[in-house]
Amino acid sequence: MPATLGQWVNQALQASGKSQAQLAEDMGAVLQAPMDRSKVNKIVLDKRKMSADEMLAISEITGAALPNELSQASVSIAGKVGAGALVPVFDAYEKGDGPQVECPPGLNPHGVVAVEVEGDSMEPAFSDGDILFYTRDSDNGVPEEAIGAKCVCEDQNAMGWVKQIKRGTEPGLFNLISLNPTAENQHDIKLKWAARVRLHWPAELVKKI
Repeated sequence: MPATLGQWVNQALQASGKSQAQLAEDMGAVLQAPMDRSKVNKIVLDKRKMSADEMLAISEITGAALPNELSQASVSIAGKVGAGALVPVFDAYEKGDGPQVECPPGLNPHGVVAVEVEGDSMEPAFSDGDILFYTRDSDNGVPEEAIGAKCVCEDQNAMGWVKQIKRGTEPGLFNLISLNPTAENQHDIKLKWAARVRLHWPAELVKKI
């Protein structure tokens, strides 16, 4: 078994006969995100952490078995979501290139996105600086399971929020509820999508890498 994930990728390349440039091109197609040879080279040299999605893509492309080091997989932070603060669209980083946090034990990292809370409107559940993990189907809009739940969501003005979602006065409109009694709620808001928070890590427990 290779000693590092970089060595695993290098062995996968050698076994598949692919160049770093070819792997980068194939990964870009699988992940539907820009990927170039320099990023692959940094992974091979252990100078860049891989996200779980990248690791799974390499395994799929090269046929290499996933290493035991999958437990060390990281999750990319997509950006911040507002919990009282007004935060613009939070997909601020190229996929896989945002800050990384260690994937929490017991959470399958495949398809998981992490965001950082900004503001205190969701106290005491979520505090400023906490990390939230979620998954979503890009075509799913606001699923039924989101109603009544604490969710990460994006409104029609490309603002990212973490709120409790409730139905509005008309179909397609939603109320964004703050848990902090001193914070304001938002009513009859149009949302592009919402996804339930799957896991919450307090700021002091987050392991950024």
